[in-house]
Amino acid sequence: MTVQFGVFVPQFRMGVSDVRARAVAAEKAGFESFWLMDHLYAPGGKPADTLESWTLLTALAGATSNIRLGHLVGCNPLRHPALLAKMAATVDRISGGRLDLGLGWGSVEAEFEMFGIRVGSRRERAEALGETLDIFRKMCIGAPFDHDGRHFQLRGAYGLPVPVQDRIPVHIGGGGKQLTMPLVAAHADWWNCVGSARHRIDELAPLRGGARISAQYAVGFARSADEVAEVAAATVRRMPHQAWGAPLVGTADMLLDQIQTERARGVELFVLRFHDFADPATLARFGHEVIAPLRTSGDREDTSTVEPVL
Repeated sequence: MTVQFGVFVPQFRMGVSDVRARAVAAEKAGFESFWLMDHLYAPGGKPADTLESWTLLTALAGATSNIRLGHLVGCNPLRHPALLAKMAATVDRISGGRLDLGLGWGSVEAEFEMFGIRVGSRRERAEALGETLDIFRKMCIGAPFDHDGRHFQLRGAYGLPVPVQDRIPVHIGGGGKQLTMPLVAAHADWWNCVGSARHRIDELAPLRGGARISAQYAVGFARSADEVAEVAAATVRRMPHQAWGAPLVGTADMLLDQIQTERARGVELFVLRFHDFADPATLARFGHEVIAPLRTSGDREDTSTVEPVL
């Protein structure tokens, strides 16, 4: 099981050039993926510039060459599934086949109320997400189809052009047994375990079906042992445990040990939100001191001895 790394950069209080610089730095550092948030504002924060995510992805696609791009996770109620599929196919074309589609059923109630977006109950939103994913896969084929669902009805719909990829990977984020995990088992290529649910990963993982496991982590990357306490405090202050779970904090050697522990729980993709807002210099240092040693040492151990959670 080869470990992968992604960078999560929620694009509020940042300009386009700031986010672009981080995506370019992440690609150079050896990260496999780069992720944005998908909200119309910064939930829980003060009013601030918040760039629209899909439009921003097109800029990142033009500025990078190899790194995969996506959302953790897209807010499904914001877009009709046919429009979402058209947008996804277009970004996949622009990026040369580098889109990963992250989706969730939409859990920030305040956002819908603030912007007057009519949504149903949590269960109805989860049902709508299931229909969205059915429609998305059919749109990606390009042939006309009908869809008769509770939430959406399409007649003779088709999606052209089709994406570059034969199958755009779908990531479904969350940790709810009743609403989210059944969708993961039915539709997802990846289950993205949010930080607040990571302490239950062993309990939830058997419900994921065939989906691979990714997880979100707050990360405090210290240059030396003397900095660990200060970095740990900044990490928890900016990304509280209740939202992000226990962070990964320490020097490169300390982080390598913590990553190995998480790998043993079945995590294949580590999506990291850094304590210093993913400063490009930090991403470069992480690539040199953490990613490169893992790659050159065969992920630091015989990977056949690491059993994923089933």
